Amino acid sequence: MVKKRSVFDINFELDDEEEAAGFPAGNDKPAPPVVKEYNIQGHPLQNSDPVVSPAPSAAPTSTPAPAPAPARRGPMASAISETLEATSERATAEAAIRAENDALAHEHVRLKRLGLITDLIQTSDVHTNKLTRDRSANVDPELAELKQSIQSVGLSNPIRVEQTDNGYELIQGFRRLTAFRELAAETGDPRYSRIPAALVPRGEPLADLYRKMVDENLVRKDLSFGEMARLALLYAQDSGIDVSDAVGTLYASALKQKKTYIRQFARVLADLDGALRHPEVIPRVLGLDVYRYLDANAGHAMALKKALIRQPDRDGDAELAILRAGITAKKTAPKPAGRSSAKTSLRLGLPQGEMRVIASDGKVEMRLPRDFSAVSKARLQRGIEAFLAALDKED
Repeated sequence: MVKKRSVFDINFELDDEEEAAGFPAGNDKPAPPVVKEYNIQGHPLQNSDPVVSPAPSAAPTSTPAPAPAPARRGPMASAISETLEATSERATAEAAIRAENDALAHEHVRLKRLGLITDLIQTSDVHTNKLTRDRSANVDPELAELKQSIQSVGLSNPIRVEQTDNGYELIQGFRRLTAFRELAAETGDPRYSRIPAALVPRGEPLADLYRKMVDENLVRKDLSFGEMARLALLYAQDSGIDVSDAVGTLYASALKQKKTYIRQFARVLADLDGALRHPEVIPRVLGLDVYRYLDANAGHAMALKKALIRQPDRDGDAELAILRAGITAKKTAPKPAGRSSAKTSLRLGLPQGEMRVIASDGKVEMRLPRDFSAVSKARLQRGIEAFLAALDKED
């Protein structure tokens, strides 16, 4: 009886008689195994591994059986595999992009801290309120030369600014910013309404910002001792420190002798109490002569200040003439006929110990076991002024 064939089978099974017949006569090779595949759409075993039917029994032979055909995957399995591969590749690519972005962000922060990030910004957005400028507000005779250079070759050194909520605060480049603004007003060229600027990180300490401004201008030859002393005075007032300490902080990179000159100029500006209107024009030699003149007698400052106030509309040359006339009059003043050699000495018992006082013509010497160098200059000055006022007070 013949078996009924399945409509879903690709390979059909043999009849019982054909199975019993065995190999054809004279053929000593075993028949190859029968591989059943279910590749018909909708077959329940479509995606299963192929079924290998055992070959009919035969005499042993040394010839190996052929390898089974490779398994075939259905469209759903292929789609899932391709999706997994694409997802893995995309995740790897995204990780590489994130690593590159992180590296670029760190590099941007590093360059910004160094002030190497440069951009074109509107000059109207730059303010000069945070730092007191070390440049005088008077007319700069070299500004015309700077403007001509900018028109010819452009600006090779960008200004430095700190970004704020309302724009930018100028850190370095006051003359360059002034030159761009004047060029924009004179020429009407919109190119000069924007200026190259390097951004410095926000929140730097005030002393560091002052140092950035000062160190750049120290390289220039035309920055006068008067301008440097003026900045030290203003910085000392803003920071609540002594002027000598302010000079040491702002001009730490300057030579020791130069810092001494700046301190002496600062003393001149402080003693004249704002009477000087053109400190930037005072040469070094004249400034030191004025310092020695004021240091010789406390009353000289008031006399020189009155002479300056009497000419309110003076320019720089007139101010220099007043200073020279004041110290020259002191040098040529007649010396007193003679000085008394009398001395007065006394001893005082104080909580700090015994104090010995020796007073003579033009000299008072006080000796006490105390370190007066530890007293600040301001307190020492107030004490001496109170001491002199008490001596001049009538009983």
